[in-house]
Amino acid sequence: MLHIDLTAEERDLLEQMLDACLTDLRGEVSATHNHQYKEGLKQREALLRKIIAAVHEAREVEPS
Repeated sequence: MLHIDLTAEERDLLEQMLDACLTDLRGEVSATHNHQYKEGLKQREALLRKIIAAVHEAREVEPS
């Protein structure tokens, strides 16, 4: 497991970048006609969603 320490500003930027990447990826999935490539993109989307959830979870348990 990887552990990184981020400031609140860095964490906010990371969340914004991950959300933008997810938006772009969803567009690419819906525009792709090659089934095999689309499945690979969907796997990548699932992994990205897992990372986003981990970042959001870390925000919730962050000490005030």
